[in-house]
Amino acid sequence: MTTTEAEKTGTPAQPQNAAKPVVWRDPAAKPFVKIEGVTKVFDDFTAVDNVSLEIYKTELFCLLGGSGSGKSTLLRMLAGFEEPTSGRIIIDGVDMAGIPPWERPVNMMFQSYALFPHLTVEKNVGFGLRREGMADSEVKKRVKEILEMVQMGHLAKRKPHQLSGGQRQRVALARSLVKRPKLLLLDEPLGALDKKLREETQFELINIQEELGVTFVVVTHDQEEAMTLSTRIGVMNQGEIVQVGEPHEIYEYPNSRFVAQFIGSVNMLEGTVVVDETDHVIIDSPEAGCMIHLDHGISCAPNQEVHVALRPEKIIISKEHPGTQDNCMQGTIEDIAYMGNMSVYRVRLNTGKEIRVTQPNFVRDMGSRLTWNDNVYLHWQIDSSVVLTV
Repeated sequence: MTTTEAEKTGTPAQPQNAAKPVVWRDPAAKPFVKIEGVTKVFDDFTAVDNVSLEIYKTELFCLLGGSGSGKSTLLRMLAGFEEPTSGRIIIDGVDMAGIPPWERPVNMMFQSYALFPHLTVEKNVGFGLRREGMADSEVKKRVKEILEMVQMGHLAKRKPHQLSGGQRQRVALARSLVKRPKLLLLDEPLGALDKKLREETQFELINIQEELGVTFVVVTHDQEEAMTLSTRIGVMNQGEIVQVGEPHEIYEYPNSRFVAQFIGSVNMLEGTVVVDETDHVIIDSPEAGCMIHLDHGISCAPNQEVHVALRPEKIIISKEHPGTQDNCMQGTIEDIAYMGNMSVYRVRLNTGKEIRVTQPNFVRDMGSRLTWNDNVYLHWQIDSSVVLTV
């Protein structure tokens, strides 16, 4: 597993959802899903490249990556729809080599939902149970329970074409959960929903997962969705998992430029390390037009070229000089986007570098706001940026 910044410093960050047991921090805990050196090759293309990962019971783990990163292929190997070219997948202590999908303690919810159009909601949900030969009375009991849980009991007699996108998504989720799998795999489960419904459904999904205690593995390309849903995130790129951590760790302590730029918005400033002590670093950044001062040391060669990642919301923008030379850039506002709850500023520094700044809109008075072509200062605290050497 990738070492997180919290593990390096010995001061683990607080979990996004404090109600969830933080089992992955317990050195004695045994992983529920263990992926050991898994590689998947299609002809001459390596879709998944030597991935090792541990997922713990009751986690809601997100595999996050762009198109072609290998996340869906890894999910399909967990489900048994693809066999690894090399490596092992162990679920609940059992090696899954050669075990077909229908014999694994796993269920999968597909992005398309794949509901039977000619069956009602309750018959869609109970289909798998009936195929297994379960008694009709038990099928009805389980179906009723799970439909009430996903708030679809009142629509049990409807057919898929009579439902909204969000309702179909809930039926697909109910069908996946009704068999009580130990592990539920979800491939872009909310991708077909509009933004507002997707946000609402994210929290419903979290509540259902917590109530049932089923381990979820979710594949998504949506960074915001991964940050909202997950206990931990595995960021994938070109078939590899490049960082694993809690949402807070991934966002605040990215381990590379790729992760910093993939998760949220970030400004990258190039510079040269001129001071590297155990408790602080000073970087000379000509494109920032100032010295950049950080409150921690790094391990690098003398005079090494590095990148400093600075999130837009960490920057303070003002017309007045903050009274410090370090961590202080000067420029002109070129563009402003008013987003309601916040404003986004694109500032052209005197050095020519463009910087993005976000600022919450605390007041309604438009007259007090910064405007186009204002000369401004941008400054930030010494603990607000991260040095990246890769």
